[in-house]
Amino acid sequence: MEHSYQLAIIGAGPAGIATAIESYVLGMRDIVVLEKDENHNATIRKFYKDNKRVDKDWKGQKVELDGTLYFMDGTKESTLDFFDQLLDNEAVELRTHTEVQKIVKIDDGFEVFIAGGSIKAAYVVVTIGRMGKPNKPDYKIPPSIKNQVNFTLDACSQGEKVMVVGGGDSAIEYAVDLCDKNKVTICYRRGTFRRANPTNQSDIERVVGNGSVKALLNTEITELESEGGNVKVIFSDGSSELFDRIIYAIGGTTPSGFLQSSGIREEEGKPVHDENYQTNVRGLFVAGDITQESGGSIALGLNHGFAIANYIIRQTS
Repeated sequence: MEHSYQLAIIGAGPAGIATAIESYVLGMRDIVVLEKDENHNATIRKFYKDNKRVDKDWKGQKVELDGTLYFMDGTKESTLDFFDQLLDNEAVELRTHTEVQKIVKIDDGFEVFIAGGSIKAAYVVVTIGRMGKPNKPDYKIPPSIKNQVNFTLDACSQGEKVMVVGGGDSAIEYAVDLCDKNKVTICYRRGTFRRANPTNQSDIERVVGNGSVKALLNTEITELESEGGNVKVIFSDGSSELFDRIIYAIGGTTPSGFLQSSGIREEEGKPVHDENYQTNVRGLFVAGDITQESGGSIALGLNHGFAIANYIIRQTS
């Protein structure tokens, strides 16, 4: 077993970094943040387009910040800069490329198993984001077209015929971003885009209105097939259409297998926790969008971190 820490945090997103910094400010030491990707805030880096607007009051949720971290409206880039600066003083240890396999309760804390070994920590906070495991469709994706079926814009080029599947903020932003240089269709099973924030609702109305994006509303996809190097999309009414690429933006799921292996109980797809975000396992906490119905609020994640830090300090003082 490696070094013993006072606090181990799994996931270097907003809630994870906030928990670490707020804990340090309150006097806690020996803090480690374990992140499976190559840098902090992997979800923002992967799923937010360049210059994406990032609001403190996400989806209109008015959130008063409780802690010492002052977060304000900005863009993808300014948000990443904000978290870069929080980590600049090296008050906490950030380990990237470190995937946690499971958490085991032991007499004086927890053993956190990682590739090649384990670490010991008195307290553990799980801040794994839902988008770390993006939702996939119920129907099968044939292996022959798997490179043309994506969940981010990373593989997109120019001049493609693209279908974006979903009706939330990410789906709309993908469609709007792609339509300048591609032929874009957005497919959504509901009749309106009311889940999206007002800016994105306005944007999608504009590009659909001027013909830059074709909207298929109240439309369900039942199957994907490969046909002549293209993706054949088959709809519930029996019609079909060929596309160069399909991009799914249909949210993410709670990593239930990981939570269960660590002894964390779930109800209705969310980990059970008390008002201090402590789970049924004493000393083991959850924070961030994994605890939220729809996820996504950075400000709420920061507040979770502050609440957890304060609770742990009260227990140890």
